[in-house]
Amino acid sequence: MSEKAFQDYYPDDYSYCYGCGRLNPAGLHIKTYWDGDETISRFTPRPEHMAVPGFVYGGLIASLIDCNGTGAAAAAIYRAEGRPLDSLPAVRCVTASLHVDYLKPTPLGPELEIRGRISEVKGRKVTVDITVSADGVVTATGRVVAVQIPENFVMAEKKIEN
Repeated sequence: MSEKAFQDYYPDDYSYCYGCGRLNPAGLHIKTYWDGDETISRFTPRPEHMAVPGFVYGGLIASLIDCNGTGAAAAAIYRAEGRPLDSLPAVRCVTASLHVDYLKPTPLGPELEIRGRISEVKGRKVTVDITVSADGVVTATGRVVAVQIPENFVMAEKKIEN
């Protein structure tokens, strides 16, 4: 995709997430975009994401759902406020609740499609329902309840070594 992902708009201090942080050199670099009223991320698991030969580790599936959900939540807040993604103050969300249902084993090899649908925006809280598909077959579903980080949030000192 040629447009910038939601995560590309995160301020540097909020760009170290293992799943979607652009400044985490060891991270997965999950990217999320609008696709109409849904959000979409695509990710191709690598051999190190294996659970058993031929199938993806469930923790990776949870990470894909989590990062699509928090990115979608931030974008939904901007959209609800009628603001562009690069406007200030910046919106960043964290996970308040993550629920994953594994419907069938997810094959290792094909690109995965992660689709989110915003089901509720209520102030600083956003609920996103998500599906993970491989070759057009839904292998997992999830729900993320995300909350907007307050502007006065105090972070621990970041220590990332390349």
